[in-house]
Amino acid sequence: MAKKVLGVQNSDGRVATTEGIAELQHQESLIKTGALQNAIFNSANFSSIATDENGVVQLFNVGAERMLGYLAVEVVNKITPVDISDPQELITRSIALGLEFATAIAPGFEALVFKASRGIEDIYELTYIRKDNSRFPAMLSVTALRNDQEGIIGYLLIGTDNTARKQAEDKLRWAEESFRLMVESVTDYAIVMLDPEGCVVSWNSSAERIQGYRAEDIVGQHFSRFYLAEDVVNGKAQSDMEKVRANGRFEDEGWRVRKDGSSFWANVIYTAIRDQFGNLRGFAKLTRDQTENRQVESALIDAKSAAEKANRAKSDFLSSMSHELRSPLNAILGFAQLMESDSPSPTPSQAANIKQILQGGWYLLDLIDEILDLAVIESGRLALSLESVSISEVMIECQAMIEPQAQKRGIRMTFPQRSFDNFVKVDRTRFKQILINLLSNAIKYNRTDGTVVVACATIAPERIRISVTDTGVGLSAEKQAQMFQSFNRLGQEAGAEEGTGIGLVVTKRLVELMGGEIGVESTIGVGSVFWIELTAAASPQSVTGITESTPVVQVHVHNDVPLRTLLYVEDNQANLSWSSS
Repeated sequence: MAKKVLGVQNSDGRVATTEGIAELQHQESLIKTGALQNAIFNSANFSSIATDENGVVQLFNVGAERMLGYLAVEVVNKITPVDISDPQELITRSIALGLEFATAIAPGFEALVFKASRGIEDIYELTYIRKDNSRFPAMLSVTALRNDQEGIIGYLLIGTDNTARKQAEDKLRWAEESFRLMVESVTDYAIVMLDPEGCVVSWNSSAERIQGYRAEDIVGQHFSRFYLAEDVVNGKAQSDMEKVRANGRFEDEGWRVRKDGSSFWANVIYTAIRDQFGNLRGFAKLTRDQTENRQVESALIDAKSAAEKANRAKSDFLSSMSHELRSPLNAILGFAQLMESDSPSPTPSQAANIKQILQGGWYLLDLIDEILDLAVIESGRLALSLESVSISEVMIECQAMIEPQAQKRGIRMTFPQRSFDNFVKVDRTRFKQILINLLSNAIKYNRTDGTVVVACATIAPERIRISVTDTGVGLSAEKQAQMFQSFNRLGQEAGAEEGTGIGLVVTKRLVELMGGEIGVESTIGVGSVFWIELTAAASPQSVTGITESTPVVQVHVHNDVPLRTLLYVEDNQANLSWSSS
């Protein structure tokens, strides 16, 4: 029978037969397989070591040369893979496998190929030793090579350098260990990691101490176990979790439950944990036992309330006693004044005694007035009538009252120019009391032939500063810190000047009640500057000419009732404006 001829021509023009094509394909396959094998065995990316059935190296590729530092001619038919591996690891592996061996080489090699010789593909970690004795971790795959009768003729060991992976693992392990140690070192907070469903994943030792559960008892339990039963029923636990999901963070304070059923006041912070794609991976829950702090705060509140109650009682007592002392003191001063002006005139000795009575009486009256002011202020019963007040007008009144006192001591006073006619929002009477007190102190504690300078300045659109500068001995930083303490005269108790140590305290309280500030700047041997800052105000409408513009109120009276004139005295500008309208 004739051969079937295909219509395919070779390069030389001959027609190829079916057998010829098959042979050609077989040759091409062999060439391709050979090329692949050559590429594999000459790859520099991994080591390929083939041994005979006894473990003696028969093939050592380029990758093995690069990885281990040997040339193929140095190892082929000369060594086994045991010679380039950590022997202790192989012996340990052999013992674990229960292998018995008679030679130094066999046991280690048997450990390498134990599973492969039984048809089990094995991949494990191994420490390779380079020619220069340096070591590195390797991942090793061992395969048994068999002939057509399934007999083992050798083994193929394919290895890769595992250094980078081991370093990454070590770094991750170090980071995890560091994080664990950091979490464990936090003693104030119970740190709990929750999965996306709110179940406990991890639990630090502080959580065990604060909430009473051991980690093995609580891992896998839902976080709502830590809430009061009623909070679980009314949905608070679920509501808190929804807030964390929505906002990423939620902080709460409330009662929580320990394992033994006791409750404690806790500060709890929830934080949602998400990956780089925004997917929820779980939650971090930090709990701090605030029971003791809450008890301390409650005790402080109770103590503060008791102190305020005692302070109010003290203020009421001082106010009552001041009134009780004022009446007999006025009588003493009145009779002393009568005796001073009596006829015939008192003898010189009597006049001196009367002068002592009057001097002590007036001092005591001043003290009572200041104590009464302080008591009223501290009791919160001081009524202020804030209005727009001319600084210039009040300064003129203060100057008229204080200059005679300054002239007696030879002290020159300088007041602001009357062109500075700004207004401040204050209670006029108390504003005048503040200025008189600062001016009196500037004179009282000044040196002979000293000066007192009063200045006003606008330091902000709605703020005016009034300062009183003296040329006294000055104050140390320590004394400045004690300046506004009640009954503290800063070492002047034994001095010639009388005082109570209350005036500046009252002044400070009054300034602050009117929305202002007070301060002092002082230099030893130079003098002191006391300043107050008050809120600026607009100029009030003028009330001059009221008689001409205001109609007279007609009062209808009976014919037989005589007419009377009413004298109305008012020092409050706002009330004066109201009464004239």
